[in-house]
Amino acid sequence: MTPNQVTLARILVAFAAVALFSLGTHVLALDLTAVFLTVAAIALDGVDGYIARTCGLATPFGAKFDILGDRVVENLFFTCFAASGLISLWVPVIFFARGALTDFLRGLVRRSARSNLDQNWMLKTWWGRSLVASRTSRASYATLKCICFCCLGCLLPIRHMPAARSAEWLREAGTTWLLTAGQAITFATVIFCIVRAIPVVWEGRRYFAPRSKAPKAVPVVASR
Repeated sequence: MTPNQVTLARILVAFAAVALFSLGTHVLALDLTAVFLTVAAIALDGVDGYIARTCGLATPFGAKFDILGDRVVENLFFTCFAASGLISLWVPVIFFARGALTDFLRGLVRRSARSNLDQNWMLKTWWGRSLVASRTSRASYATLKCICFCCLGCLLPIRHMPAARSAEWLREAGTTWLLTAGQAITFATVIFCIVRAIPVVWEGRRYFAPRSKAPKAVPVVASR
């Protein structure tokens, strides 16, 4: 498969996972399938880049399509969970605004960059590369989102389970624990999302600064 096909598959897998989470069925196999698809959607984020680098298939379109895939997947899951009442509506709003701002700045800088294939062309500082481009940061961010999506996704079928009298306390305890854990992980993911945007905004701040006016040219009078 090409990197672009992997990115497209990642988006489709994410849609399938959200669809299964939203069914509200009591079939354990479907719930486990939704969790598996969620993990697969996050894991495929690194597969397309690996194929592009090792097989020499990196293209400017592929780089932009990969970023688009990231935005679609994360906003899809967070919007679904916000619509279900599990998290605040501000969570998908923050992710959408953060993604729009950073992508806008990257688009401005990309015009003057030497290579459109370099994902880190605007990260000039060491701390910016550490927060955004390092393998540790990327892996930690992907893992955090995966745990967050799986935890919140498991709440949807549990919340709609029939409350049998003998197991009602167990269901309520499990729901409360998962909800607390899900909201805590969501908060951590939002903070991590904002922190990783700081280097991009910092290095793109020059586009928000007022430009100094160029001095007017003084006409030169030729002397005889």
